[in-house]
Amino acid sequence: MLTRRTFLRSAAVAGAAPLIWQTTPGARAASGRLALGFIGVGTMGRGHLGGFLGRKDVEVVAVCDVVKERLENAAAMVGKKYAGKSGTPAEVKSYGDFRDLLKHKGLDAVVIATPDHWHTMICTQASAAGKHIYCEKPLTHNINEGRALVEAVAKSKVVFQTGSQQRSEFGGHFRKAVEYIWNGRIGKLKSIHIGVSDPSRPCDLAKQEIPAGTDWDFWQGPAPERDYHSDLCPKGVHGHFPAWRLYSEYAGGQVADMGAHHFDIAQWAMEMDGSGPVEVIPPSDKPGGKHGLKLIYASGIEMIHNEFPKGKDGKDIKGDCVFVGESGIIVAGRDGIRSVDPEILKAPLDDKSKRVMASSDHKTNWLDAIQSPKLGTICTAETGHRSASICHLVNIGYRLHRKLKWDPAKEVFVGDAPANKELGRTPRDKWKA
Repeated sequence: MLTRRTFLRSAAVAGAAPLIWQTTPGARAASGRLALGFIGVGTMGRGHLGGFLGRKDVEVVAVCDVVKERLENAAAMVGKKYAGKSGTPAEVKSYGDFRDLLKHKGLDAVVIATPDHWHTMICTQASAAGKHIYCEKPLTHNINEGRALVEAVAKSKVVFQTGSQQRSEFGGHFRKAVEYIWNGRIGKLKSIHIGVSDPSRPCDLAKQEIPAGTDWDFWQGPAPERDYHSDLCPKGVHGHFPAWRLYSEYAGGQVADMGAHHFDIAQWAMEMDGSGPVEVIPPSDKPGGKHGLKLIYASGIEMIHNEFPKGKDGKDIKGDCVFVGESGIIVAGRDGIRSVDPEILKAPLDDKSKRVMASSDHKTNWLDAIQSPKLGTICTAETGHRSASICHLVNIGYRLHRKLKWDPAKEVFVGDAPANKELGRTPRDKWKA
């Protein structure tokens, strides 16, 4: 079995001799590389596609989308990358239905970058088909979906990576912050303040004409049926992140979009990847408030949405993740890591310090684990589900606007039938299991 260091070194020189993958289950591509399929090739999926196309240890063999122009664009990207010396584009199979892609002969693994409301259904079917999975965050649309997804992945034993890239990338700032907290640099952790914007809201967009080449009914999938609007599914190939992220029918607002990243780091810092809070406390102002909700953990740590501690100057100490301890504050963001007291970060951690899993590239970490499953991924299905659950709990807290008791082991609200109705939804008839 390859060690992590040996595997990373071999991947780096894979251009000279592609790795011959030994994965179970699944067959190798004709090249001997890992055969990948891409489900959802909008802005995020296209970015992932470009990243994987630059690797010598994988081969993209299939792409899937419900918009004809995006599908054709992705296929052209693959064809151009794999073109022979004559310049003739290589052939890649295109699918409008992910279920057909999962049947593609020789397929080993899939990268899923669809809207959130599709993640669980595609992941569970990909797991049943024995395909390793890289799925974007937030992992689920609701909490009940998450548990079903985790169980499907565990049953199939495929290697799963949630796309919480802050655990691996962005300069390593979040990784370093977690290690400082684990090693007591700010003393006992008291509170974590998460800087993300608004919770989700119901979709109220007006009706527009469905563009030719867009399978709008399929795009909606298990979500409630409604009229087409380009804010949800833009026409053709686009370069922005569509607004479906804002609406509760499809996602969890900015609380879940960026929150899935930042709440994930907070859970990691608390070493709570497999659990969650015990109480949800909405802000005390009138219903409709969009910041200040608190999640209380059994340890007494408070996680607070979009409200921040005050500095000595009376101004808010803002950031993506603001960690407040008994003896200091650490602020971690994609742009860096800092502290109110620079001395806290001055000395490097020593060799005896507790460290996070070694990973400087999220894709490589996933491929590493496929090659050597015992190494595991840095953001498993369970971890991704638990981080997404935090986002869902925040949204539910704002919607109901009352204190809620949460049982993180049973994943239910304690003695609260109305709140438990918020944990899932019934999909449209044609998409029921």
